[in-house]
Amino acid sequence: MRQNPFGNGYESQGGQRRGFGFNPRLLILVAFIGYAAYYYFSNRTVDPLTGEKVLIDKSISPQEEKALGLQAYQEILQQERPVDANSPIVAEVREIAQRLIAKIPQVSDALAAEHGLQAQHIENEFEWAVTVLQSDQANAFCLPGGKMAVYTGLVPVAQNKDAMAVVMGHEITHALLRHGAQRMTEQKLAQIGQMAGAMSGMDAQQMQMVMAVYGYGRSLPYARKQETQADEMGLMLAAAACYNPHEAIALWQRMDQASGGQAPPEFSSTHPSSGTRIQNLQALMPKAMEYRKRFCEQGGAAGAL
Repeated sequence: MRQNPFGNGYESQGGQRRGFGFNPRLLILVAFIGYAAYYYFSNRTVDPLTGEKVLIDKSISPQEEKALGLQAYQEILQQERPVDANSPIVAEVREIAQRLIAKIPQVSDALAAEHGLQAQHIENEFEWAVTVLQSDQANAFCLPGGKMAVYTGLVPVAQNKDAMAVVMGHEITHALLRHGAQRMTEQKLAQIGQMAGAMSGMDAQQMQMVMAVYGYGRSLPYARKQETQADEMGLMLAAAACYNPHEAIALWQRMDQASGGQAPPEFSSTHPSSGTRIQNLQALMPKAMEYRKRFCEQGGAAGAL
């Protein structure tokens, strides 16, 4: 019998060939992992307002975000009931929005300067609009491109203009930090992982376990980090616009009471717990008061809504 000179392809025994075998699914999995790594590192950028590296797909431009925000806003207005534009609450909410928006350039420049960077000022392309929606939800939002809404259910929880400014500043910050584009990018990364799992032969149970690990280990902490970032810059905006940042503490105490203890545990939520938020906001209060002293150009704005 002639011996295989390489000793690594196959052996001849009893007239049969014995191969080591090759699983093409393994190659597919490696290829997906390689693409995911390329996608991740090629779309990393530094956010000048936070100084942190973020993941934003370069194909998602602020203009595309703005178009998606407008589309979502129009759909919401068709489904929800706006409050009469001439009502006092609409006038007050719009006044708060105007004051916050006016301070965005100064606050953005100041935050970016803290990291030795320059603000991009994507707000220059925004087309701002503010609506109050009739609903029991204690909520508000600001979509990419500057379309905002406040639900009437937030008014009794906020109780005053200072607290409302904290909430609205938080929502505006989500748009300024391009959190929407970051979430879309994260979703694409998760889809790449799902495709890799499916192509590599994972069954439904295995896929569910992998996605659960991704959710608790990556997705949920990432969402909570975005909320913390929005809390910080939103607080600075409110302070710079002459609102009392200390009202943020009482606001989240009331938010906690309004939830009636029904909020999910922090580790399984997209938002930090009220206790965590209060602790973070208390730590930020000296900085917020510094921003108020630096940028506030008029007296306090405390008062009931």
